[in-house]
Amino acid sequence: MNKKIRKILLKKNKSKIVSLTAYSSSVAKILDKFLDIVLVGDSMANVLYGHKNTHKITLKNIVEHTLSVKKGIKKSLLVVDMPKGSYNNIKSAKKNAKFLMYETACDAVKIESNKKNFEIIKKLVKSNIPVMGHIGYTPQFKKKFRIEGQTIIEEKKLLKEAMLIEEAGAFSIVLECLSPKAAKLITNQLKIPTIGIGSSMFCDGQILVTDDMLGLSGFYPKFVKKYANLNRIIEKAVKKYTRDVKLKKFPSSNNYLNGTKLRK
Repeated sequence: MNKKIRKILLKKNKSKIVSLTAYSSSVAKILDKFLDIVLVGDSMANVLYGHKNTHKITLKNIVEHTLSVKKGIKKSLLVVDMPKGSYNNIKSAKKNAKFLMYETACDAVKIESNKKNFEIIKKLVKSNIPVMGHIGYTPQFKKKFRIEGQTIIEEKKLLKEAMLIEEAGAFSIVLECLSPKAAKLITNQLKIPTIGIGSSMFCDGQILVTDDMLGLSGFYPKFVKKYANLNRIIEKAVKKYTRDVKLKKFPSSNNYLNGTKLRK
């Protein structure tokens, strides 16, 4: 078993797992200093490409960004999202997952549950491809957002789904937008760690989209806490740069190469 994955498993019921998304080496290098898991998420569709959903992200997109992120990673577990359509059946899932692992040297892949692909997870794990599961609100399969696990019946269905993913061999599972009660139930019942997003403090760890957390994306649902407002900081910097260029304050002689002034 991958040493980094073993380290994540050992955190169950001991210390919280911290995770964020990354799509570039510069951001990954910063995150790697503090995190347990860095996820190259298909959320890049919204954050970087301006899509309304994650459905148009391709394997090529994922590979290119993962190669960049990998350059900034030394200690964190690097997990990569399998994009929509890349694991429709066992054959395509194995082919595409192996391709991702080989091309990027990532540590694991993440697969969203459609309540049917447990066998796919099982086959990937048997092929030595570590898998992180994902239940609750799964953007690749669900159009409408809602909090899940608000009734006893829903709680039981979610628990069953999570347990089947665990039985299939997943080393951890993302719980997205589950009720606190459902998240607590699942976390207590599973032997593998749960990583929450919008699913309360009862999970074994937490993940957010980095751009949301930094105030860059413009997407701030209640479950996201903004730890900075980079939108405002960037806006002020661009405004100052624009003013300096128009007033011929930039570039000044201090910005000339080799300290040599250029001809007018």
